[in-house]
Amino acid sequence: MTSTSSSPKILVTGGAGFIGSHTVVSLIEAGFEPVIIDNFSNSERSVLVGLRTILGRDVTCYPVDCNDEAEMESIFQKEKPIGVIHFAAHKAVGESVAQPLKYYRNNLDSLLLLLELMPAFKVPNLVFSSSCTVYGQPEQLPVTEETPRLPAQSPYGNTKAIGEDIIRDAVRAKVPVKALALRYFNPIGAHPSAQIGELPLGVPANLVPFITQTAAGIRPGLTVYGDDYNTPDGTCIRDYIDVMDLADAHVQALKKLIEKDMASSYDVINIGTGRGETVLNVIKTFEEATGVKVNYAIGPRRPGDVEKVYADVSKATKVLNWSARRSLAESLRDAWQWQQKIS
Repeated sequence: MTSTSSSPKILVTGGAGFIGSHTVVSLIEAGFEPVIIDNFSNSERSVLVGLRTILGRDVTCYPVDCNDEAEMESIFQKEKPIGVIHFAAHKAVGESVAQPLKYYRNNLDSLLLLLELMPAFKVPNLVFSSSCTVYGQPEQLPVTEETPRLPAQSPYGNTKAIGEDIIRDAVRAKVPVKALALRYFNPIGAHPSAQIGELPLGVPANLVPFITQTAAGIRPGLTVYGDDYNTPDGTCIRDYIDVMDLADAHVQALKKLIEKDMASSYDVINIGTGRGETVLNVIKTFEEATGVKVNYAIGPRRPGDVEKVYADVSKATKVLNWSARRSLAESLRDAWQWQQKIS
């Protein structure tokens, strides 16, 4: 869908990142006009070229730090958005342990600034990028939105929990913002065109890019951390959601907020598939879907790894009229196509 001057504008902070860029595509397909704000500290400008190829046109992009008050104020003034989807955040768990202050300052200050600017410019709708890390190792599965949050395993995870609390408290204080925090599980895959996908900096911290880089010969091999967990094959279980499904969930969340006839509100929603997949099953499914073997070895458990976590997604189905549609094999094929393009 091509944009018109009447398409409602949505600020997408971190819009050149993995999830942000795919959400930009979904927003335009749904009739919105995304405006990217990204300082490219954890993303590449080549993403904008990929978006142009997919969409057949450029997307407005401000190469701005979301903590820069003067620049952010200027963008709000000029673009007059009706909503914000807030992805921008430092996100490397290990780095957050080594540099906690960097994470707290960046991830929390940018959210605080948004919550000050949105009422000032009468922008009511906020979708916040949260994470299943807030659940830690849950005692019962699948996790629902009522599952107690456990102390975060890292400063990164803690910024997501504190971010949720900041929004909740602002809404309780009648700040005129309607907000949904989406707690998502493990995003994987790429756009089916292979024009945009996951671009990890350095050694990947996530399983799927490590699999695709190993399959492409960039990594000599993959270590599976532990095969003695209480799971069907002894390896850890996660809920892997296709990034395009996740992007669609953000659009549905935004539409829900726009429909709400109230001054302020806050809620949290799990975004996942509702299925848990073991690490070994992900590797096996990749090999079956692509015909490419993955060189892997079993290693010792990794400290801090959660044994198993997957979502109860009934609230997302009920509240957002959304559910994941793409299969694990489909996601892994798309991720492999993307890897081949960038290798």
